[in-house]
Amino acid sequence: MHALTRRQWFRTAAAAVAAVTLPRSPAFAADAGFTLPKLPYAFDALEPHVDARTMEIHHDKHHAAYVSNLNTALSKYPDLLKRPVEDLLRGLDRLPVDEATKSAVRNNGGGHANHSAFWQWMAPKAGGEPTGPVGDAIKTTFGDFAKFRAAFKDAAMKRFGSGWAWLVVTDGKAMISSTPNQDTPLMSGLTPLLGLDVWEHAYYLKYQNRRADYVDAWWNVVNWKAVGERAGRRS
Repeated sequence: MHALTRRQWFRTAAAAVAAVTLPRSPAFAADAGFTLPKLPYAFDALEPHVDARTMEIHHDKHHAAYVSNLNTALSKYPDLLKRPVEDLLRGLDRLPVDEATKSAVRNNGGGHANHSAFWQWMAPKAGGEPTGPVGDAIKTTFGDFAKFRAAFKDAAMKRFGSGWAWLVVTDGKAMISSTPNQDTPLMSGLTPLLGLDVWEHAYYLKYQNRRADYVDAWWNVVNWKAVGERAGRRS
């Protein structure tokens, strides 16, 4: 784990990271529960790094199932269907629901929140090294972008089975972490700035068991603009 002190973060990155606020998920409708967000690009827009068929199945089947299951689980709790999924996950332990429902929110709400952000974290003709406050913070925290990539890949490769690798921030400190299944850093009070899905359904059609190749290729589609918007900036 690499960390950046609060003072260093603000001074070097000039970013208001400690005060990050996440936007309400676009996949939310107060009158109808949660809905599947549209992809911001075509299924084949991330080729050759992420193939079109994987994107179609990943979005239209896997993500859609999380949304459907979440709405079903919360059908007995209509007031909770009016809350952003990020709020439910931040306060998961305090939700006034039975344990089975809480587990469903964790798994399906986590899957919904993670994927809603994941689609935004990728874009065609993206990749490269980040600039601005995020790029400065990465260089200060990890030494350079190559070292950051290596540390992030290490987290992705060491996540046994299914899960996610993350660049997160909390109390002005940036660090790399990972979570199992569809757990999200939100559950631990952390703010996810960037996340990589390492479930096999995210890459198996193209890369089979070569997770390392998938991770390497993924950097070509990382949408650093979205990461920067999530982090927030000071002029």
